[in-house]
Amino acid sequence: MKYCAVIPTYNNARTLADIVRRTLAVCTDVIVVNDGSTDDTLEVLKPYVNDITLITYNRNRGKGYALRRGLEAARKAGFDYAVTIDSDGQHSPEEIPQLIKAISEKPTLVVGSRNLQADGMPAGNTFANRFSNFWFRLQTGISLPDTQTGFRVYPLHNLPCLKLLTYRYESELELLVFSAWRGVNIVPVPVSVSYPADRVSHFRPFCDFFRISLLNTVLCLLAIVYGYPHMLINRMKGGRR
Repeated sequence: MKYCAVIPTYNNARTLADIVRRTLAVCTDVIVVNDGSTDDTLEVLKPYVNDITLITYNRNRGKGYALRRGLEAARKAGFDYAVTIDSDGQHSPEEIPQLIKAISEKPTLVVGSRNLQADGMPAGNTFANRFSNFWFRLQTGISLPDTQTGFRVYPLHNLPCLKLLTYRYESELELLVFSAWRGVNIVPVPVSVSYPADRVSHFRPFCDFFRISLLNTVLCLLAIVYGYPHMLINRMKGGRR
């Protein structure tokens, strides 16, 4: 099994170098996607240019677009799985091996589940996550403790089409829902979470929450005409692949 790490980043120069360094210590193949950063991101990455694959473009396109570029590059390079990890310092790269251990013989999407009751967890994040968890269960019939985490392991050869409906934060929910509909095995694994003092978040509470709500409306409609029938067919064929 070949796997790599994909790190999408946008104006996280203060925490990026530490995340890249620690990820390289546990994963020899790392793809960093610079999503049109306007800070010192490229300068920060200079010491690592010989150790990573760098994808960069000038205009900020959104986290979903950056993920798509990174996952596409990983798949073209022949990797079976890609670990995605945020560059803002909230995830611990040292936990990548325990996510990889959760992969079974079936195509598996591993979701690093944060403790939503942990000290320092922003109240807005907790509410948004519970809101997202509810809609995911409605759309797929599957209960997950954390549907908004960016710390995941994707099975590259069993991902739904990477031409996503949206290219910002809500694209991670879209990938999760369509994977469930395809019968991909989804496994939650507890992970730690921290919010460093120099962390920069680009989540826009009103705009992004509205976009997530709009996507959930579309996914609920698709669940009726496509999602649930597709999952039923998969189970009739012998369960999840």
